[in-house]
Amino acid sequence: MKPAVASSLAGLALTACLAGTAGAASLDARYDVSLLGISLGTASLSGGIDGSSYKLDLAAKLTGLVGGVTGGRGSGAASGVLVGGKLAPKNFAVSSASNSESRTVRMALAEGEVAAIDIEPPIDPKPDRVPLNGSHKRNVVDPLSAFLMPVSGKGRDAACNRTLPIFDGAARYDIKLSSAGTREVELDGYKGPVSICQARYVPIAGHRALRPSTKFMAENRDITAWLAPVAGTDMMVPVRISVKTMIGTAVIEASSFKVDPGVTATARR
Repeated sequence: MKPAVASSLAGLALTACLAGTAGAASLDARYDVSLLGISLGTASLSGGIDGSSYKLDLAAKLTGLVGGVTGGRGSGAASGVLVGGKLAPKNFAVSSASNSESRTVRMALAEGEVAAIDIEPPIDPKPDRVPLNGSHKRNVVDPLSAFLMPVSGKGRDAACNRTLPIFDGAARYDIKLSSAGTREVELDGYKGPVSICQARYVPIAGHRALRPSTKFMAENRDITAWLAPVAGTDMMVPVRISVKTMIGTAVIEASSFKVDPGVTATARR
């Protein structure tokens, strides 16, 4: 699975309160990954929120026949602080590997701006790659930090009404979310309402402009995310992401969603 699939959806802050009101909780979520209803692999999201800071770890692995053929796997980590009810990412790293290639991206951020970045091996230059400039690396959030969606002050019903300005180290794009209602779900560790978001992918820079997949995703009207509350905090996290691709619908769906309110990831170790 490519890193973009694992990390396509994300979040930036809304408004409200001081950082301390974010509360504290430890999160352990497990996901199943499928394409056209066929199981492809698993993923996990774990970490903690501690009032003024957060840390997340992501791991994904293709299994079965596809995993045996491709060897696909990936992992990522992100950390940052919460200021005025908004995420302020500090560090982001992601590594992906298959039998044919591997890549690692490391990024440091300060006050919403990319301070340093290292990509190994470097992204190949292509004639149709839309150039990045300094403005594309300001007022952004990394794709893993964006899994945390602050809702303090506006309520969970407004969780989907936002635009996520994402920079993943190679490309700058927006994910525009809009509300599509709510529904009840029952997962291992959580039973209750989720907010349903319709999503749009808007490429800005760093992408391959002539690729058919770029045009397909920019015109894609079949992307949704379901957000569940992280008990003890003013945050929500995706428990289901569905994306129509050129070969069928890909789904990342939580099989378990366990939260320990008032407990940080550090305290659990």
